[in-house]
Amino acid sequence: MKRRDFLTGLGAGAVATSLSGCAQKCPQSAAGVASKSRATFNWKMVTTWPPNFPGLGTGANYLARAIEDMSAGQITVKVFAAGELVPAFEAFDAVSQGTAQLGHSASYYWKGKSAAAQLFSAVPFGMNAQEMTAWILHGDAMELWKEVYEPFNIIPAPAGHTGVQMGGWFNKEINSVADLRGLKMRIPGLGGEVLKRAGGTPVSMPGSEIFTSLQTGNIDATEWTGPYNDLAFGLHQVGKYYYYPGWHEPNTMLECIINRDAFNELPDNLQSIVLRASDAAAQNMLAEYTARNHIALKTLKEEHNVQLRPFPPDVLQRLRTLSKEILAEIAASDELFARVYKHYREFQQNVSAWHDISEKAYYLTTN
Repeated sequence: MKRRDFLTGLGAGAVATSLSGCAQKCPQSAAGVASKSRATFNWKMVTTWPPNFPGLGTGANYLARAIEDMSAGQITVKVFAAGELVPAFEAFDAVSQGTAQLGHSASYYWKGKSAAAQLFSAVPFGMNAQEMTAWILHGDAMELWKEVYEPFNIIPAPAGHTGVQMGGWFNKEINSVADLRGLKMRIPGLGGEVLKRAGGTPVSMPGSEIFTSLQTGNIDATEWTGPYNDLAFGLHQVGKYYYYPGWHEPNTMLECIINRDAFNELPDNLQSIVLRASDAAAQNMLAEYTARNHIALKTLKEEHNVQLRPFPPDVLQRLRTLSKEILAEIAASDELFARVYKHYREFQQNVSAWHDISEKAYYLTTN
């Protein structure tokens, strides 16, 4: 609270100093700026998550509270879970059209809008949370992300990270690539395209429909996030085998999408607050998953006797090969995707050279 009051006071002091100098030179203009700086804004946030769902839904709530606290109440944000204001997969259009000023989601859901959008959420066998954060904040990827969303009147910002996910829940064992053929699995984005190439059938559905679909046999398998979220959904009750690692989502970066017109109505200090609150939400979500996943995994194993299985090496190798093929094919047919993917791959290759002798090397010493 002391830090918030200090930051609020510091921001107010800067605005007051600026207005004082301007008032001496242009009193009418200063009055307009002062009026805008004191204005309040009542915003709506739509999400693709069930209400108050651990990690994802609560991550949206965290972002809303951070914006309200950091703005000292100048911006209020009412959060709408999937289906409360618009259906889960209509959040992007709602923000684009101004039905809501904010959205909280994952960009791979918008591949129908732009294939390149998927590269800002999760890429099979791609970068982890630490690397994605570096790419966006210090690797010049933010300008590419803005370019992808610019035609839709939307400004993006990172607002969460799941870290490496689980491979998913399966009702039959996966012992070879042949076991993927005919498999109907809930899996979004580029991972779904890889499964399709392997002979499976990817299904896209919001999280709220997963349990019933797996229980009734409408799908044979599903991925969701990881132990923390999977336990909350009770997926261990309808899924027999729990596979790892999450090759399809080595990290999923969640996003805050902002209606451009609404953002431009804010004074500069409130614009900065919205973006900095998103940064805080991104860091907080990754910390929450890191702190909660291992506890939930222990519960799944010890209390629910979940059968934890690794994907066979030859399955992972085949999926990796198919992933490279699909990414290259999309790049060959989509200029914007090609530019973003080239940038992504170059950054991943460069950062891996360092991580090979730092993060990865360290993990091996703890094994």
